[in-house]
Amino acid sequence: MKIHILGICGTFMGGVAALARELGHTVEGSDQNVYPPMSEQLQALGIALRSGYLPEHISADAEQVVVGNALSRGNPAVEAVLDAGRDYTSGAQWLAAQVLHGRRVLAVAGTHGKTTTSSMLAFLLERAGAAPGFLIGGVPDNFGVSARCGAGDAFVVEADEYDTAFFDKRSKFVHYRPEIAILNNLEYDHADIFPDLAAIQRQFHHLVRTVPGRGRLIVNAEDPALTELLAMGCWTPATRFGIEVAADWQAQLLQADGSAFEVRNAGRTLGEVHWGLLGRHNVMNALAAIAAVDAYGLDVQPLLPQLAEFASVKRRLQKLGTPRGISVYDDFAHHPTAIRTTLAGLRAQVGAARIRVAIEPRSNSMRLGAHSAELAPSLADADEVVFLHRPELPWDAAAVVGALRGQGSTVASVDALLDRLAASAQPGDHVVFMSNGGFEGAPARMVERLGIGNRESGIG
Repeated sequence: MKIHILGICGTFMGGVAALARELGHTVEGSDQNVYPPMSEQLQALGIALRSGYLPEHISADAEQVVVGNALSRGNPAVEAVLDAGRDYTSGAQWLAAQVLHGRRVLAVAGTHGKTTTSSMLAFLLERAGAAPGFLIGGVPDNFGVSARCGAGDAFVVEADEYDTAFFDKRSKFVHYRPEIAILNNLEYDHADIFPDLAAIQRQFHHLVRTVPGRGRLIVNAEDPALTELLAMGCWTPATRFGIEVAADWQAQLLQADGSAFEVRNAGRTLGEVHWGLLGRHNVMNALAAIAAVDAYGLDVQPLLPQLAEFASVKRRLQKLGTPRGISVYDDFAHHPTAIRTTLAGLRAQVGAARIRVAIEPRSNSMRLGAHSAELAPSLADADEVVFLHRPELPWDAAAVVGALRGQGSTVASVDALLDRLAASAQPGDHVVFMSNGGFEGAPARMVERLGIGNRESGIG
């Protein structure tokens, strides 16, 4: 079958495209914004990409159109599909029907940590010999692709609570019908479609309703919103994980930065993990993945040392280089909690070294100002923050800058942002670029600019 995917460069839809190609379909697609790493992955698979949502970009012989949730009524391509009476479906529906049916589905849901936890879960299953399939909203470095069908019966899916499509406003994860579901955490987000936390809880409860009684829920015991969620009704055994509270699976931090910890189950110590990830939040992600592997039926104890080789995901505090002794990171930040926990982990590792943050408020919730009150506290571990305050941003970042513990400023363009950071860069600095979008390539451009400084000064 020939398939055209609208919104193909989104992380989820790009994964759908990769799976469809692996299943033998001819795949093409179009998108408004094309940028790495997804564009590179699709091109490597031989998938034709077209820029812009023009009706003529959908080949006449495409037998089905898979529509991403970024497209709405009024979009020229959507209107052309409807007017022509073409066969169309959503990405989540396609995945459920073509890939997940008959598989043992392990779904990872939560406001934060879905991509890292999904990647970790797939990695552990792979190391255990389960040969899992997966669809992850990023590119795990251990696999090099965001999706594959897999030879085993397990399929790991990053379970997003965002809506499915213009014609299906349910959360995508209600289509997946998992046997094992991780509920990693639950906070208010997606202000463009959810009015409050209670609305998100209702969608999560729809997910809970789909998990069979023979399955398992893996639940963050430290999250009060998830406790409230399960009180709405639960028909599946729940296994809880945590660090500070009583839980079935527990971790004891051996290093304050989260780079080493001990794993316990039902009060019994199973072993230690020493790895390259930072932060308490990543220890929690690891506990969730470990508990899910156990629920799947595998012995996790021999897998704990394997986590030393887990390479995480691109754009999760990914160090791009250290030109002139200045460490530059690219981080996929979309919510104040994610910003706070990421910077706390980095601070625990680097001590008193200067942390400088460049932040682009780009997610829908960030752009709408839904998290503006929490932004300054989330940046407490930064010594300096530079906000990219584009003219179209509908809220004033001045109040956030004024409330920062460290030095803060705003700039109107990426060029100005890079100028400001480069002008005062010093050896030993840690510069973190935070955005869930392309950021106009700012992190890589910063590395290049500092590298040019190396060559001009004869350093390196």
